[in-house]
Amino acid sequence: MSDLPGLPYHLIHRGGRPGWWRPLLGVLALIAAFVVFVPLLLQVPFALGLSLAGRDVSDGMEELLDFDDPTPLGLAYLNITIACAILVTWLISRVLHGLRPGWLASVAPRLRWGWLVTCFGVSIVALFATLVVSALLPQQSEGTEISTTVNDFTETTRNFLLVVLLLTPLQAAGEEYAFRGYLTQAFGGLFGREWAAVLFPAILFAVAHGSQSAPIFFDRFAFGLVAGVLVVRTGGLEAGIAMHVLNNWLAFGIALAFGDMASSLNPSGGSWWSIPVTLTQSLGYLFLVLWIARHRGLRTTTATPREQGVLVGQSDAV
Repeated sequence: MSDLPGLPYHLIHRGGRPGWWRPLLGVLALIAAFVVFVPLLLQVPFALGLSLAGRDVSDGMEELLDFDDPTPLGLAYLNITIACAILVTWLISRVLHGLRPGWLASVAPRLRWGWLVTCFGVSIVALFATLVVSALLPQQSEGTEISTTVNDFTETTRNFLLVVLLLTPLQAAGEEYAFRGYLTQAFGGLFGREWAAVLFPAILFAVAHGSQSAPIFFDRFAFGLVAGVLVVRTGGLEAGIAMHVLNNWLAFGIALAFGDMASSLNPSGGSWWSIPVTLTQSLGYLFLVLWIARHRGLRTTTATPREQGVLVGQSDAV
């Protein structure tokens, strides 16, 4: 096996345990985990915390799960729930495919922290270009409550801000591990085609955000496509994580400063004028990241299975 060529990111499952049914079962397990098991399991410690704080547990849990009128504690619960996708995808990859968790991060197999920092820098440049284009176009936030005056800084604002700063990176990383990590490798391994590894997770990513207008759906679908291409072409999740974290920080930051968190979590409208803004950021970021990756000679495939230890029971002792 040492003479096999390296595997691109979306085909890493083909270096794990064989069986066409494994990615299908993995996708179903991932959906079940986040529709049923993870939300229910996480409600237990939150309920205990409410009880220890002397609050009525029933009322507290109803408030916790009311995302139409979110609280800082409710946002923390939501972020932690989504962040658990990191652990769930690690478990599925290990148990079902016999692969170390690091193979979800990149072809290294680990998060390439220097490259992640670089991608954060590029995402700031792309965001600046986005703000310039946005200022030149008509209103892009139909159905979202945005005022022209800064909101008062209250205790609730402070608590929301702490949750956003500390937990939003984990939430964004959780979504990337699920959609651009496991699902990219699952569909890539199942179909053996790069387009399938990018397209199907992007569709599921947009659908997973619930009821939404056509412009908002397109915005999220476009984000998924760009992030998927970046994962495949750079060999890891770093570029997607950087863009996702910065986008969410910006969205929540604007909501706290000029709007409200409910409108940010549940956008009811959307304008097609947001599409040029989305494309400016996404395509600009895509071009810059791929250009830098190429000039840095960033590795986009694994080493041979024997060198990197892809297979459990042969060279993966972890």
